[in-house]
Amino acid sequence: MISQGWINLYKPKNISSFQAINKIKKKFTINKIGHAGTLDPLAEGVLPIALGKTTKLIQFITNKSKIYNFTIRWGLQTSTDDSQGKILFESDKIPSLEEINIKIKNFNGQIMQVPPKISAVKINGQRAYKLERKKIDFEIKPKNVFVKSLIVTNHKNNKTSFVIECGKGFYIRSLARDLSHQLNTFGHISSLEREKVGKFNKETSILLDDLLKMVQRQVEINCIQSSVSMLDDILAFEIVDQNNLKDLSFGRTIKINKDNLREFSESTYDKDTFFLSYKGDIVSVGKLIGNLFKPTKILI
Repeated sequence: MISQGWINLYKPKNISSFQAINKIKKKFTINKIGHAGTLDPLAEGVLPIALGKTTKLIQFITNKSKIYNFTIRWGLQTSTDDSQGKILFESDKIPSLEEINIKIKNFNGQIMQVPPKISAVKINGQRAYKLERKKIDFEIKPKNVFVKSLIVTNHKNNKTSFVIECGKGFYIRSLARDLSHQLNTFGHISSLEREKVGKFNKETSILLDDLLKMVQRQVEINCIQSSVSMLDDILAFEIVDQNNLKDLSFGRTIKINKDNLREFSESTYDKDTFFLSYKGDIVSVGKLIGNLFKPTKILI
């Protein structure tokens, strides 16, 4: 029985992230399951799935850089900023490739972005999309987000395709809205694919239907990745003394031999955060004070 680990899932279109993991949960008969970074029903692509105690590590994946391929359809703004919403505004203007390449320079580095009203952003404890559906008036404050790169990959007729690498909390639908306004027109997302999240990428992902068929046929599930394998950019120490595992299970501070530091680069998430691993799996997350490790999350 599978108790923990990661699945590099490729979510299909026309299904929510919640529906996808619910299908997996029923087949795997596992109590805890979660995903890192929600994909809208319209979107397809990489959706990291955490099983069992690995769900305690989701925040470290959510903070990873992401790559998306997407297309903007010019001339129409919708209520959801994608093709599933009602048409709100129309324009005859279709921006030229030259105009687009000039304006996308404004969407690089640290920028301020207002999330869509149809989103999971919380407003006074309630999800924005629920307030919008109830037709309750509200405002969403701009958030600081990061764009590493934004490039045009195709421009034809009333559609332009892009590839973007961005950080946590970035909304592609908001980009379509804001870029369109800067080009003095309207636009919405007509297609969206997430190609990569940290080490999770499209090339090594498994289709949802293929995963469910493997479980149904009771064949070996060979797509489960260890917890440590997908988080190899955070400083980690390998435990060699099993007595330390017992102490960790009780939440006790333990002494670390720094000679057992694995060859990991420094974390971009939190330089004060460390992992302890045992036989290829992360068993604890915590802080290091001198040579003492104080656990904050226990995965044993």
